[in-house]
Amino acid sequence: MVNIKYYFFSFLFLIINLFSSCGSDLASVILDEEEPTIYKYGYDESKHIFEEKKVGKNDTFGDILEGQGIDYPEIYKALEKTKNDVNFKILQRGKPYTLIFTNDSIPSLKAFVYHPTIEGYSMIQLKDSIYGKTFKKERTYKDLSASGNIENSLYLTLEEQGKDPLLTYYLSDIYAWTIDFFRLDKGDKFKVIYTQAYVDDTIPVEITKVKAAYFLHKGTERYAFEYETDSIKGIVDYLDQDGKNLRRAFLQSPIKFGRISSRYNLRRRIALYNNRIRPHRGTDFAAPIGTPILSTANGTVTEVSYTRANGRYVKVKHNNTYTTQYLHMQKANVKVGQFVEQGDVIGFVGVTGYTSGPHVCYRFWKDGREVDPFKQKLPEAKPINESLKKKYFNDIVLIKSQIDSIIIKNKTSI
Repeated sequence: MVNIKYYFFSFLFLIINLFSSCGSDLASVILDEEEPTIYKYGYDESKHIFEEKKVGKNDTFGDILEGQGIDYPEIYKALEKTKNDVNFKILQRGKPYTLIFTNDSIPSLKAFVYHPTIEGYSMIQLKDSIYGKTFKKERTYKDLSASGNIENSLYLTLEEQGKDPLLTYYLSDIYAWTIDFFRLDKGDKFKVIYTQAYVDDTIPVEITKVKAAYFLHKGTERYAFEYETDSIKGIVDYLDQDGKNLRRAFLQSPIKFGRISSRYNLRRRIALYNNRIRPHRGTDFAAPIGTPILSTANGTVTEVSYTRANGRYVKVKHNNTYTTQYLHMQKANVKVGQFVEQGDVIGFVGVTGYTSGPHVCYRFWKDGREVDPFKQKLPEAKPINESLKKKYFNDIVLIKSQIDSIIIKNKTSI
């Protein structure tokens, strides 16, 4: 019995000593465990220095690198070797870039990273081996909806709801010839289902399409459904609830983003001319200098010229009936004799000629006489093929039920 107790206590003493002697070693093992290496743009953060900056006025890639002690021959060599992978010819003012230095006693520039958009970046390595890479984040897509009662404008209504107000411009394109978005009424209602693109699952980058829309304007319901009307050519149009094409042979506006600052008016009085009547035979669309001006329909450019009153302008003949003209351009983007399609950029908004601010004066001829385009019954776009109509009505059943089920939000319920 004594021997058993002896062996038991000896064993217990041995175990206690073992654990007490290993305690410090165990702690040492835990403390000595290496921390995981953290990489940024593919570089070990512990071995490099990262400087975040923004492109300044007139900054170039060469200027930035020369400021860090890189000689021009080295810069040229790096650009030549990576010209098929990255493009740093033009850096946009205000865009972020990163300089990556070696974490040595005398740091040296190892790489340059440029962020033109939130969707990705371009990088060039300058030390060890020279190479360039462009990285683009993967997009995700979500179908979203918006609705509301219009109090002031559609733009402000969407903005107040925290929605992307640029959705206004998509809707104004869709309903260009059925709803005048410059003259919406208080109390008009709308619903829309659209697709939003994201990066990192949470950062919105672009509205990619409007799948369906609904407007109650002046007591009339107006639906719009995205539909492929020609699968061979890949033509996608917007059709209403009766299968009619909402598009017309002419765009309603020669610019995408802007406002009407002056309408066609044969009895307009102008203070500059002692309040005398000076007929205004065009429609003025105000927009920032440099805004693209679009041809409102297919046609051939007949004039690209300049006069004291009109400034720089372009004239397009669409057929034997219709001709359009675009005045006060900063510069033209076409030549006489060139064929243009609806939506092609033919010039850019400027302040040339007799004008008090940047805009394009849009003039419209029908049968050789200048008229107000908003009061003309203009030709419709090609209607949907009769053989497609039955399929169309079947295909829109689901999306129509989805948009009908959206509850229109009042301002008080937001």
